[in-house]
Amino acid sequence: MTSAGANRQFEYVLVGGGLQNALLAQALAALQPRASVALVESERTLGGAHTWCFHTRDLDPTALDFASPLVTHAWDGYDVRFPQAARTLGGGYRCVTGGRLHEATSALFSTHTQHRLLLGRRAKHIAAHEVELDDGERLTAEVVIDARGPSRLQGDAAGYQKFVGLELELSAEHGLTRPLLMDALVEQIDGFRFMYVLPFERSRVLVEDTRFSDSPALDAADLRAEILRYAAAQGLRVRQILREEIGVLPLPARLPPLPSHGPLKAGYAGGWLHPTTGYSFPIAARLSHFIARRPAGQLFGDAFQRFSREHARQARFASLLNRLLFDAVVPEQRRGVFERFYRLEDSTIARFYALTTTPLDRARILCGRPPPGLSLRRALARGMSS
Repeated sequence: MTSAGANRQFEYVLVGGGLQNALLAQALAALQPRASVALVESERTLGGAHTWCFHTRDLDPTALDFASPLVTHAWDGYDVRFPQAARTLGGGYRCVTGGRLHEATSALFSTHTQHRLLLGRRAKHIAAHEVELDDGERLTAEVVIDARGPSRLQGDAAGYQKFVGLELELSAEHGLTRPLLMDALVEQIDGFRFMYVLPFERSRVLVEDTRFSDSPALDAADLRAEILRYAAAQGLRVRQILREEIGVLPLPARLPPLPSHGPLKAGYAGGWLHPTTGYSFPIAARLSHFIARRPAGQLFGDAFQRFSREHARQARFASLLNRLLFDAVVPEQRRGVFERFYRLEDSTIARFYALTTTPLDRARILCGRPPPGLSLRRALARGMSS
C-alpha cells in the first residue's frame, strides 16, 4: 500500500511500522503538519498482533493528544493481587492494539499528500540520510529513524519478560470494570509469574500469562492451556479465541550508549524503553514529542544530548533493578520483590512506571528489609557487577 505521491526526498524517513514510528508519525502530524514523512514496513500491516498499554500520568498533555487516535480502550485505575495484599490504584490506564495502530496510521498517511507509506518493503541499507530498499529504491531524508523492534536490542539481557496472550470472546459478561495488571496468586512457574487481564467489551477480554524468567524459552501451547484454565477458574466462560499474541522481551542488564548522530536508532531496539517493566509507550511518546518539536535539521545537538542523558540516567537505575532481580533473587521467590513494590506510595509507583523517578523514589525502592530469596551466593555465581 502506498499513499498518494511518489516523492523520494523527505524530511523524515521512518523504518519500522511499530509503536515508536506510529507515535512519531502522529506527533509530526500534530506539531509539524507540513513535514514530509515516509514510513517503511516489511510486513503488509502495521503494528502486528500486539497490545500496548500506558498510564495517562506517563504522558504530558501534548503527548496524550497526539497518542489519542491510537487508543482503543480506557479505564480509571487498575488492580493488583498478591498473597499478602490486593490493591486498587487510581489514574487512567489506556490500551492500544495493533489493529487500531494500523488503521489510524494508514488514515494519517492517506490524508497527507507529502507523506508516503511503504508496506511490504524491506530496508536493505540504512544510513544517516538515506534508506535503500530491497528493490533498489532509495529514500533520502534529513533524519532517518530506525525503530525495527525488540529483537534488535543490543546489550546483555539480565532476563526476559515473556508472555502469551489470548483475546477471548465469552458466552457471558465478565463483569470486570478495571484491568488486573498483576494477578500473582497463580502458581509461580519459571520465575515471577502473573496473569494480566484487560476487560474490553462486556463479553471480550484479553488474558496474558506473563513470566519474568532467566530463559527466553517459551512453550506457547503450555501457556495457552494455562490461560484457559485460569479463565475457567475465574468464571470466564470462553466461547472462542479471537486472536493470540506472543512476546519475548529482553530486559537489559545494561543499555548500549545512545546515539549522538543519525541514523537515530529508536524504540525498544534503540534502548528507548523502560528496562524493568518492558513498557515502551511512555518513552516512545516522550522521544516522539522531542523529535517533533524541532526542525529535522536541528534534531541532534545540546538539547538532544541532555534529553538522552536524562533517559540514560533513569534507565541505568531500572537496569540495576533487573540485575538485582534476576541475579540476586532466586526465581521461585521473585514475587516478593513485586509485592513489596506495590506497598509503596501511589506517586512513587506512578513515577516508576513513567521512568521519572526521583532520588527519594529510588531510595524507597531499594531500601528497607531485603526481600525473601535474596541470595549473595546466587549473585556471585551469576557474576553480578555494578
